[in-house]
Amino acid sequence: MKNNQQLWWKGAVIYQIYPRSFYDANQDGIGDLPGITQQLPYVAALGVDAIWLSPFFKSPMKDFGYDVSDYRDVDPLFGNLEDFGNLIKVAHDLGLKVMIDQVLSHTSDEHPWFEQSRISRDNVKSDWYVWADAKPDGTPPNNWLSIFGGCAWQWESRRQQYYLHNFLVSQPDLNFHNPEVVAHLLDTVKFWLDLGVDGFRLDTVNFYLHDSQLRDNPPLQAGDTKSLGVPGANPYSMQKHKYDISQPENVAFLTKLRALLDQYDGITTVGEIGDDNPLALMAQYTSGNDKLHMAYTFDLLNVHRSPAYIASVIERIEKAIGDGWACWALSNHDVVRCISRWGATETSQFAYGKVLLALLTSLRGSVCLYQGEELGLPEADIPFDKIQDPYGIPFWPEYKGRDGCRTPMPWLSGDLHAGFSSQEPWLPIGDSHTELAVDTQEHMPGSMLAHYRQFLRWRKQHSVLVAGEMGDVLSSVQGLRFVRSDENARILVAINLSDSEMEITLPEGSWHALRGHGFQFNLKNDVVTLPPYQAAFASDLTE
Repeated sequence: MKNNQQLWWKGAVIYQIYPRSFYDANQDGIGDLPGITQQLPYVAALGVDAIWLSPFFKSPMKDFGYDVSDYRDVDPLFGNLEDFGNLIKVAHDLGLKVMIDQVLSHTSDEHPWFEQSRISRDNVKSDWYVWADAKPDGTPPNNWLSIFGGCAWQWESRRQQYYLHNFLVSQPDLNFHNPEVVAHLLDTVKFWLDLGVDGFRLDTVNFYLHDSQLRDNPPLQAGDTKSLGVPGANPYSMQKHKYDISQPENVAFLTKLRALLDQYDGITTVGEIGDDNPLALMAQYTSGNDKLHMAYTFDLLNVHRSPAYIASVIERIEKAIGDGWACWALSNHDVVRCISRWGATETSQFAYGKVLLALLTSLRGSVCLYQGEELGLPEADIPFDKIQDPYGIPFWPEYKGRDGCRTPMPWLSGDLHAGFSSQEPWLPIGDSHTELAVDTQEHMPGSMLAHYRQFLRWRKQHSVLVAGEMGDVLSSVQGLRFVRSDENARILVAINLSDSEMEITLPEGSWHALRGHGFQFNLKNDVVTLPPYQAAFASDLTE
């Protein structure tokens, strides 16, 4: 049986860092690894357990690091392997685990593997990517679409074949049906394990395998679920993704990956799942203790936000996941920041942002927080001439891409570039972000930053909120109520997501109000009264 140190990830709070936008140590306008290392004491002071670094590998940066040209080296923009080793040491000295992104489904078209593969049909890496002949009329092999828009197939004149790219044309998909490819990718994972990383966030984990027969995807029918995380302007959401992603053979690869990880102590994984039926995959990929440790979907990363919807997501995951484990997130580098996406119409975005933290960290599962969430940063409005994201440009203006959530962290309120860099940053600082800078909130009682620090410290004192079981979820138009429990404690959680007072009746028990978390409520005669945007916590003394 694994000890608590090996299971550190269960219920952990993981802080996502987008390296380009965290802190610029060499003052070139782009964040880097030394900059992250310099600011790790700030991260540790939040009370989180780990950091997750978005890609920093060598890359032409057409998709800002998610197009890898060398899996085993740091891009010079961010530093070098020595810088990464120093980051690991400092993080571990501060008690922080380090997780890194692994982009295994595809590479850059500038990766040496692809540069060789595309030359001919008979070279040693000819089958390392997904190649297919044209139809007799010269059109692509099937109807698969790219998430970034248009056809998922690109013609290569030297081979006289098409190659598959689920994302940009410059991101060819690796062929996981080839055992050599699988072996090399596992060896890449081992490389980073040997450098001391504590885990991996696996990008597009259900995209590794494709249907070997290359069958057409059927059209989406009335009543079918659209792929979550894809903007409505994108025709990708018009297909049912039956053959291009989420193939059953993917489980075998995840089992091989887990066997490698289990050779090391205390390693974890969290997989990103974007699919027509993501909760079923989450359950499949995390069950049995032989595949992923955790997974997350886009179910709370979209625009749906009613208490009834949130309750339905929780209930469906709890019903499906069995002995698996969820990882929850409300924001990341791919979606509009939650305080804007969900809170735009609230009477107090500030108070709403605070209670969202209580909701997120009280669910059964682990948690990913995205940099700047602890400052209450809203989505930045980036003008079209400043847009960098290749996803946003073709769908403008219906979809503006992901740059609005990727702008630099504001560290200093009185600085031209908010203390991020002395040079003009790669993306402009959000108009309202400077006034929310770290130095402004650092010692301000009641600030969002102060609230995050207080609440996350308080949560750690209650192990039942970290790893306990989840009771039935009740919802109303205003909020939610549920109970977390283990063999030693039972804690009721009530969340008021509305701008009006909310009352709930407590379930049977002898309930005592818990304090110290920063929220206000009244418990009297088995009734909890919550002011707007507040959370209530009560312990059952009969346990």
